[in-house]
Amino acid sequence: MNVKKNTILVVDTDPQTQKMLSLILDTPVFKVVGCATGKQALQFCVCSKPDLVLLALDLPDMEGKQIIADIRSWSQTPIIVLSENAEDENVITALNMGADDYVVKPFNVDVLYARINASLRKSAVHETGEPELQNGPLRMDLVRHEVFLHDQLLAFTPKEYNLLRYFIVHRGKMLTHRQILKEVWGPAHSNDTQYLRVFIRQLREKIETDPAAPEMITTEAGIGYRMEIVKAE
Repeated sequence: MNVKKNTILVVDTDPQTQKMLSLILDTPVFKVVGCATGKQALQFCVCSKPDLVLLALDLPDMEGKQIIADIRSWSQTPIIVLSENAEDENVITALNMGADDYVVKPFNVDVLYARINASLRKSAVHETGEPELQNGPLRMDLVRHEVFLHDQLLAFTPKEYNLLRYFIVHRGKMLTHRQILKEVWGPAHSNDTQYLRVFIRQLREKIETDPAAPEMITTEAGIGYRMEIVKAE
């Protein structure tokens, strides 16, 4: 079964840099996607919402600072600048415009990992207030994308993870079918209620003591679902 990985978008025109980063970041917790233009980067960010962007500033179609400004106009996705020179004034401008950090080529692998993990943790805390969320025996590590039930690691597909994450972030709140589908699958799927029912059933089979009589994810007939707040054991 596939597990949820942190998707890292590498935006760089240099094929060698793309290849090297793909090799360096080829780990169980990262998925690397590459593109070579600013337009492609923005399209991917809108459609696929990567967890982090590694961005070179010298692109053929757009200035790096414009890409940062466009992303920051609607998203707080972590952005780490890829630079040839730590003293490059463009790096300072990028940081002032909203980039989170920078790394210098050639990359020190330990530094690269440290800065990626720090940015991912900062992003998780920024969105939810904490890098981990818990509801009774259920715990989600939002940085490593891991789910534990009674301290036992569970396997989730990426879409199951995203759905469960949406529920636990909004635990205690009534969520309509349309809200859930729009936020987890996108506006084009806002009427796919049968599709949602299938995934709700899959979640219940993994986290409920009795999936046929759910206590954690409950149904509001004709309206939607609610993740009940469960007391810590």
